[in-house]
Amino acid sequence: MRATTLFFCEINQNNAEKEESFVCGARTTQNSTQLDSFLNCLQRILSVNQETEKEEKEETNQRRNMWKSCNSTHLILFLLFISGLAVLTPILATDHIVGANRGWNPGINYTLWANNQTFYVGDLISFRYTKNQYNVFEVNQTGYDNCTLDSAVGNWSSGKDFIPLNQAKRYYFICGNGQCYNGMKVSVVVHPLPSPQAAPSAHNSSSDSAVLVVPRQGFRALAVSLAMLCFGFGWV
Repeated sequence: MRATTLFFCEINQNNAEKEESFVCGARTTQNSTQLDSFLNCLQRILSVNQETEKEEKEETNQRRNMWKSCNSTHLILFLLFISGLAVLTPILATDHIVGANRGWNPGINYTLWANNQTFYVGDLISFRYTKNQYNVFEVNQTGYDNCTLDSAVGNWSSGKDFIPLNQAKRYYFICGNGQCYNGMKVSVVVHPLPSPQAAPSAHNSSSDSAVLVVPRQGFRALAVSLAMLCFGFGWV
């Protein structure tokens, strides 16, 4: 009978540690039974490799599903946070455009306009006018009454000025190029923030020139919480 050289692999089982190891080599044989044994051994090796790949794929899918579930949980928490913020801070800052559609110009009764507005801390007062023709100065009561700039604490000249009203007090604004004498001055009283229960009815008393812009309270907290959700919990 013709001798055949076989490259063989054997599987050694360790029952104590429940592990299998593969031992490969070469031997010369004239027995076809050993050839069959070799083929069976090779088939077992391939089967074990397939099972290992299947387990790794299942583990990868499990991790992916856990990640999706985690992101869904974060999204739900974020939506709940937004809903709570909407309930706790229903008041919004208002942009009061001086003179409404008539803007900042001579010959307008701005006292009448101001009396029809309700100003709260955090609101904006904005002046719209032709740039390089007029301007805006914030002064004290003396400067307002006498149309002088000696007490000026701020000035703007962009033609579209947005001035935050950050304190509960009376503000005085005039035009600094002499048009104060022609009526270009306005004084407004800024009130403290109302309670959340009274805020909607009180703030809706403003005229049509009021435009909603940004949340008055909680905006910074919202930004910080969003950053924590995104970076603290793994959203990238």
